[in-house]
Amino acid sequence: MDVKIEESWKKVLSDEFEKPYFKILTEFVKEEYKTHTIYPEGKNIFNAFNLCPFDNVKVVIIGQDPYHEPMQAHGLCFSVQDGVQFPPSLQNIFKEIESDLGVKVPKSGNLERWAKQGVFLLNSILTVRAHEAASHANKGWEWFTDSVIQKISDKKENVVFMLWGSYAKNKGKVIDTNKHLILNTVHPSPLSVYRGFFGCKHFSKANEYLIQHGKTAIEW
Repeated sequence: MDVKIEESWKKVLSDEFEKPYFKILTEFVKEEYKTHTIYPEGKNIFNAFNLCPFDNVKVVIIGQDPYHEPMQAHGLCFSVQDGVQFPPSLQNIFKEIESDLGVKVPKSGNLERWAKQGVFLLNSILTVRAHEAASHANKGWEWFTDSVIQKISDKKENVVFMLWGSYAKNKGKVIDTNKHLILNTVHPSPLSVYRGFFGCKHFSKANEYLIQHGKTAIEW
């Protein structure tokens, strides 16, 4: 199947695109775009992949499913488009970065600048119906993104995985801890942020690890 995705990812995932579940998923998603308002726009479904080629991946952050209100989702977990108000979790992420590294909260919640530095911002589910959270859960995306995480774990070394909350932690069970750094804490949502996200220092820890392994730090 010819999937419009960045070339290095196409090579790594070529076997996945031929599996029966992915063909069924593709038909489902195409039909949903025809009959409902779906986020993100079709061209942005694989935005995380297109902005961060496989060879460039240094840090992986795992989210759940895309934002489901207008103008928010654009294919990168936790990120919103320019000019859009920060959702609470993103606000808390920026607060932790400021506390950890002294970096001021930016004007835009668009995290493309992270992706271009090697931060792979992967949602577990890549599409959603407008106003209906988790509406595309259990349709096949989770299998696909499990495989993506497995490929990164198997084929790369010294990647930092940030697993925030039990959902992401569960998703990270396939990661080889002998080759990679896993940073676990609670989700940055207002419900849990004070139970360990604030003060986790994941951003400085990630940079220290990258530098130790001969990679450039991320400008968070």
